[in-house]
Amino acid sequence: MNWHLHFLGVGAAHAAALGSSAVVLERDGEPRLLVDCGPDTLDRYRAAYDGLPQAVYITHTHMDHVAGLEQLFFKLWFDPARRGRTRLFLHAALVPWLQARVADYPGALAEGGVNFWEAFRLVPCTRGFWLDGLWLDVFATRHHVPGTSYGLALDGSFVYTGDTRPIPELLARYAAGHELIAHDCSLVGNPSHSGIDDIEREYDAVLRQRMLLYHYGSAADGAALLARGCRIAVAGERVALPTPSPPRPGAG
Repeated sequence: MNWHLHFLGVGAAHAAALGSSAVVLERDGEPRLLVDCGPDTLDRYRAAYDGLPQAVYITHTHMDHVAGLEQLFFKLWFDPARRGRTRLFLHAALVPWLQARVADYPGALAEGGVNFWEAFRLVPCTRGFWLDGLWLDVFATRHHVPGTSYGLALDGSFVYTGDTRPIPELLARYAAGHELIAHDCSLVGNPSHSGIDDIEREYDAVLRQRMLLYHYGSAADGAALLARGCRIAVAGERVALPTPSPPRPGAG
């Protein structure tokens, strides 16, 4: 089997031209999991795959990562073949935040009579979740308020940090082999995001060689990261992944 991460968008919240940061896990060219769903993500997904996602994972509930869920709700609700079948995975601690962000406004439809989550199959998790016979690990990251942002890892294949400050102790656990590491990085860091100085300070050169940086602020910032010797993700790029390891005994 061939595995890829397809970067639909790679930009920070203010970098609309780069697309909202979101990726699709592909197996043999077929989309298996969409990670995050910002304002423009669903349009990019449909342009790439001519359909709707069967599974979505949400890293956190900032609007540049979840604003597209309203559009997805409408697409699913008015398609009886898809209604209630798209699995939406997220850490259980995020359920109240996501409810408040996208599902709690009175009247999901103007006509009434519809609960927002009826269009989805909501799957809360804590340690991780099963998808197509594979176990994906979920882990807390350092973004904004503790307990509100969670990365994703597929053993032997990839780690996707979501928005985060450096997390060397977690990469030591979830990226201990040859996994690709897709890591949040801006040219200049702040209390919620890693900057290139943070990346260079917190991670050794060997680990940095496996990093693919995204969530930067502009094309010029991306060029500056390249000039620092970094590898950056580009919107529309498909990146080959190592074959995932078999699920560990006792996973799940």
